[in-house]
Amino acid sequence: MFRMTVQYETPADPEAFDRAYFERHVPLCRTLPGLVGASFSKPRPLGPGPAPYLVAELDFADGEAFRAAMTSPEMATVGQDAETLPAARVMFTGEVSGG
Repeated sequence: MFRMTVQYETPADPEAFDRAYFERHVPLCRTLPGLVGASFSKPRPLGPGPAPYLVAELDFADGEAFRAAMTSPEMATVGQDAETLPAARVMFTGEVSGG
């Protein structure tokens, strides 16, 4: 499995962010070709330091499926919409192992 993780910083208006994210952005993400699973969480820190406001994990069968999704018209739409979300984000990808 191959995963794209997106971490969002706390937005100035969390309610507006949640509305835009869950009502508009998530449905767009669910159209990505090759997507086999998606999860969304709002982590809370266990110790000192801040946690991201929201973490999204998008799973694909493998790196090839992920690369195909990244060049799809659906991903172009998702990317354009992501630019309108009112929160800074960090994205990273990698193979998922069961260690």
